[in-house]
Amino acid sequence: MKLILKDLEFGYSSQLILKKISMELRPSEMLGVIGPNGSGKSTLIQCIDGLLKPKKGSILLDGTDIKGISRKEMAKKVGYVPQTSSRSFFPSTVLDAVLMGRRPHLGWRSSNGDVKKAIKVLRLMGIENLAMNDINQLSGGQQQKVLIARALAQESSILLLDEPTSNLDIKHQLEVVEIIREMVVERGISAIMAVHDLNLASKYTDRIIMMKEGNIVDQGVPSKVLTKENIRSVYGVVAEVINNNGGSPHVIPVKSLRRQKISELSNFPAKISQKEHAKVIA
Repeated sequence: MKLILKDLEFGYSSQLILKKISMELRPSEMLGVIGPNGSGKSTLIQCIDGLLKPKKGSILLDGTDIKGISRKEMAKKVGYVPQTSSRSFFPSTVLDAVLMGRRPHLGWRSSNGDVKKAIKVLRLMGIENLAMNDINQLSGGQQQKVLIARALAQESSILLLDEPTSNLDIKHQLEVVEIIREMVVERGISAIMAVHDLNLASKYTDRIIMMKEGNIVDQGVPSKVLTKENIRSVYGVVAEVINNNGGSPHVIPVKSLRRQKISELSNFPAKISQKEHAKVIA
């Protein structure tokens, strides 16, 4: 399934969050979306899922604008994994939460086949032992794995993942991204993953979109996008980028480009007059 965005814009009142975003997701591709906080990564993913309605532009799934696709049909085509930090869960067992991913296919009632599929993805995520636990009693990292399992149980052609590794330790970060990568390679699905870790994006994605302030600054294969110049411009960070024999680039942050050093603050007057204070806070 092919996804195309054309001149997409989204915002609130007069403030634009996304500005003329044009991009595509190819069949059997894993696409990384990177950028600093506030760059529009989560907003972009929510627009693609249909949770947010763009002001302008179009989102096409195999040539059909998603405006004409029902929520149920969208759920069959696109699975969405939100950040757990922005979620509150209805009281349920882990198994029931994952079975919710089957709803677009069969409605409210679940068959034995659906239960088997849910158990299979729980096993894949390494949390089968938590099947009967209350989801609200789990850690943030475990909840994140449940959300990913639910999306996998949905059996959609496209996965949208909003920082799926944000609450996970390094071992589980690698496990989750490796599973998503395997799904892309072995089952032929496509995935868009918003992620902060530049090295995860470099190693596991086919292409990268780099965003800043609602704009796409650069897009292409990791070696094209992850350059010292781009990282300095977009993140305000000095970094070394190591390319080993044409493999995935490895980013080593060196220092941030701070506006003012702590040592410079010592020159700020310890006492200021009432008139000067009024100027400072004006």
